Amino acid sequence: MKRHNDLRRALRLLDISAFDVIKAVTAGVLALGSAIALGAVSAWLIARASQMPPVMMLSVATVGVRAFGVSRGLFRYLERLASHVVALKGMAALRTNLYDRLSRGNITAVARITRGDLVARVGSDVDAVGDVIVKAFIPALVAVVLSAASLLVVGLLYPPAALTLLFCMLLAGVLAPWLAQKAGRESEQQTAQARADISSLSHDLLTTPGPIVVSGAAPTMMTALEGHEQDLYRATDRNARLEGLSTAIFVFALVSSALLAALVAIPATAAGTLNPVTLTVVVLMPLAVFEIHQGLPAAALQLHTSSTAASRIMALLDAADENLNHDAVDPISQTGTRHLEAHNLTVGWPQKPVLSKVNVSVSPGETLAIVGPSGSGKSTLLMTLAGLIPPHFGTVTLDGGRIGPANQHDLAQHVAFIAEDAHVFDTTIFENLRAARGNLTHDEAYDALRQAGLSQWVEALPDGLETLLGPDGTTISGGERRRLLIARALCSSASILLLDEPAEHLDPHTADTLISDLMNSAANDKKRALVIATHRLTPIHSADTIIMLSQGRIDLTGTHDDLLLQSPTYQNALAAEGTIVQ
Repeated sequence: MKRHNDLRRALRLLDISAFDVIKAVTAGVLALGSAIALGAVSAWLIARASQMPPVMMLSVATVGVRAFGVSRGLFRYLERLASHVVALKGMAALRTNLYDRLSRGNITAVARITRGDLVARVGSDVDAVGDVIVKAFIPALVAVVLSAASLLVVGLLYPPAALTLLFCMLLAGVLAPWLAQKAGRESEQQTAQARADISSLSHDLLTTPGPIVVSGAAPTMMTALEGHEQDLYRATDRNARLEGLSTAIFVFALVSSALLAALVAIPATAAGTLNPVTLTVVVLMPLAVFEIHQGLPAAALQLHTSSTAASRIMALLDAADENLNHDAVDPISQTGTRHLEAHNLTVGWPQKPVLSKVNVSVSPGETLAIVGPSGSGKSTLLMTLAGLIPPHFGTVTLDGGRIGPANQHDLAQHVAFIAEDAHVFDTTIFENLRAARGNLTHDEAYDALRQAGLSQWVEALPDGLETLLGPDGTTISGGERRRLLIARALCSSASILLLDEPAEHLDPHTADTLISDLMNSAANDKKRALVIATHRLTPIHSADTIIMLSQGRIDLTGTHDDLLLQSPTYQNALAAEGTIVQ
């Protein structure tokens, strides 16, 4: 019951138009109705022609056969067109609503699951929920309408034959779909989990092959992937027997409908109470009627598959909405100096804190460098400052107002966080930059690329800003990817930029030059604050404030000159990077 309730909730997010559904059902009724009419008229024509009447008496039936044959294909096309319009519009609306809810919700809900599983939920699971319209609801509605109409027609011709048809319809339209759904219910949970595991592992193997190979984890991950595939095969094979039984029942009902109709109608014809031509129609028409039930077992299975997918989507949305009303935040002011401040922060993921006693203060025109080795908490601190992760203790404020996941959607207009693994879309360079600001101009895009050190690279490309990136376009290196993400950040209208390892995958000289240029540009601009998390000290000498992290705490805080004079630790760290200490 919970799955079906989740499906109803997910269907509301499809924003389905009732008129569009009615059009699809009407076209489906006319398509299959034409097929049934074609079977009935053909049976009448064959039986009546055997009596050798005048040809003119057959002309209407002949034209009817042609008309129903053409209209069957025509209305089938219109039904496919209308139903897929409903489904595709619904999927687009569901993804839009899903992204909107997640962007306004508690970001930790997304952070708790693997990226591969997240891709599966916003990808194949959304498709499965949309498919329920085309593959389950519309076929079921069409079957109900035409079943009632067919029973009415056969009942008018010969009522006992309608009773036999009703019995066979219950077998094909109720028992067979029930068995198919029972088979799906037993295996769908395992199937969904296996697919999610396969998606997660495949994503990791394809997106981060280098670290996986270097760490020696590739064989283990491949073995695990093979195991998940075997789980998927077993779950799929487990329901084959019930699906086969469902198909057998459908075929049995199809054949039985004609045989039972013949058994009850032939004696009436022999007694002279039923016309021989009508007998032919009563016996052969059910063979065409059962075309409307042929897809119902698959519809029942799709209903269960879609319910499972809806449960996974709604679980993600429920987690995103969890505790938002209890998050202590303040409204984001539309005016102000955009002064970001953190007081006595303890930051970390829900499981455990990673960094404590953090105090930060930064305003437009100022630069802050957060330096520390991998695992010291740099990324976690930036995400907390961006309102993506709630602090374990302490407060983060923007212009005096407390921030957190509950107002992160509004906060994103003023504070932008660029993650180390932020996504580059398979589209043009310009569209990748427009992801930060929709009204971006080409001149602004070129200026951002110049500041990120990519202007010469873009100018050398044959299509410039319109160069397509991705598998079907230009492949970019890790360093080019990082600089493109920096350019996207610079295109943002946010007053405070939080950059996580902006020079990753670049050689030391290029990395140091890039970070130094970014800091100098921010200092001269006076309209934007820049916070950079990096593991190198060499390029951050111009930062207004430097924070050095180590083992879950802050080691040093101050300017480059102060630390250079007062801290042997800072001097030693600079010397270790090959910097000459003046």
